[in-house]
Amino acid sequence: MPEPRGPLAGTLVVDLSRALAGPHATMMLGDLGARVVKIEAPGTGDDTRGWGPPFVAPADGGPTESTYFLSANRNKESVTLDLKDDGDRAVLLDLVRRADVLVENFRTGVLDRLGLGFARLHEINPALVILSITGFGHDGPEGGRAGYDQIAQGEAGLMSLTGPDPQAPQKSGVPISDLLAGMYGAYGVVAALYERATTGRGTVVRTSLLAATVGVHAFQGTRWTVAEEVGRAQGNHHASIAPYGLFRCAEGSVQIAVGSESLWQAFCAAFGIDPLAPGFATNAERVMNRDALIARVEAVFARWEAAALLARLRDVGIPAGKVRTIDEVYSWDQTLSQGLIVDVEHESLGSLQLPGPPLRFFDTAGREVTRTRHRAPPVLDADGAAVRAWLAWEEETHDAPTRR
Repeated sequence: MPEPRGPLAGTLVVDLSRALAGPHATMMLGDLGARVVKIEAPGTGDDTRGWGPPFVAPADGGPTESTYFLSANRNKESVTLDLKDDGDRAVLLDLVRRADVLVENFRTGVLDRLGLGFARLHEINPALVILSITGFGHDGPEGGRAGYDQIAQGEAGLMSLTGPDPQAPQKSGVPISDLLAGMYGAYGVVAALYERATTGRGTVVRTSLLAATVGVHAFQGTRWTVAEEVGRAQGNHHASIAPYGLFRCAEGSVQIAVGSESLWQAFCAAFGIDPLAPGFATNAERVMNRDALIARVEAVFARWEAAALLARLRDVGIPAGKVRTIDEVYSWDQTLSQGLIVDVEHESLGSLQLPGPPLRFFDTAGREVTRTRHRAPPVLDADGAAVRAWLAWEEETHDAPTRR
């Protein structure tokens, strides 16, 4: 495999997770240079290997691969282990002894029933950082509930804030609760590794789809906890800033963000709107009179085609943009300039382009550094023999940790 580089080079992550939240966390760690060994069930592997269509078939007609799996498993090795088999459990425990991080997203109590509870894992390796992700938390009256993204989006209030109006709750177009749990989990792991550098001891990091989603309520959270006002879905317009949202024009639509009074003055000057008109003089008034404001802005925009309108907005310094389709995003020069597409060589599918990591690192001279040479998501058990051989070599050539 490519030699790992980056801030987490030399860190070994044992990935017992499946689906999306845990795999997204471990992919983030792999993007930072960690070595990630993904443990999968023999025969079937990660659940997402079967999630599709779309599936992609190799040119030679071999087994198809799920694009869903490909989205969350770059920079990993795959080893199949049956955790109920003594021999396979021994392989896992050998990995745990040498690991820095273990990630799991089983339902609460599953690892304990397998004899792999957190206390046992820390007995084997006291320096181990464990990330555990659940649906609704590890404790509390509903701590044992299974967690699936859309259910969590609904239960955590996100769907009530999304959609055209309060009567039409809408999920996000991506599994955002899963992704956020993975992101918060990776963030917690990095913090725990930093702490371990001082204490020498591992810890358990816990998060959940519920916690991660509540964690991004932002102003909608304090809108309730402080002002006791319940936020509701209101389509493509901001709840606290106006005008800020999607506006129709002569051909298509544009998005604008008039986020300050100075921008409001510039916007009005550019498009012949009276900034002090009744109900429009302050942001608070504009929010209260949003429907009238939208009608006024769209009446002006009706004389403009989208491309010309965006150019005018840019010229006068108003933040604006169009709504791109996914294919447009990946062909956009700006996306390409940010390293957001990576080229990899897949074992069965050949050359692939994958969405890339969102972080870049630079030295004090402004040179980009620590770019990981990315590895394609593995086929099932692609690295089983190699990992077992590596463990045997470690046992023979190094002082083996005490077996318990």
